[in-house]
Amino acid sequence: MNVLNILIGWQVLSFVALVVLGIISWLYYDKRYKKSETKVPTGYIWTEEVSIDPVSGKRERVYFNPDTGDRFYKEE
Repeated sequence: MNVLNILIGWQVLSFVALVVLGIISWLYYDKRYKKSETKVPTGYIWTEEVSIDPVSGKRERVYFNPDTGDRFYKEE
């Protein structure tokens, strides 16, 4: 009986850890639908590229950081 309780405890603990990890990653790492900043960060340069957000249908100007390769999207 003691071994069975330990196995069930590990399964519950693993499930809780997985749920907590999923919530943390959803809150902090999924930035697709978060509101973008209004100011372009320093180091980013203007490009001629414009994209249309498929969810909202709004135009977004693309800015590029040549040092890091990151892109920044600003709503027009």
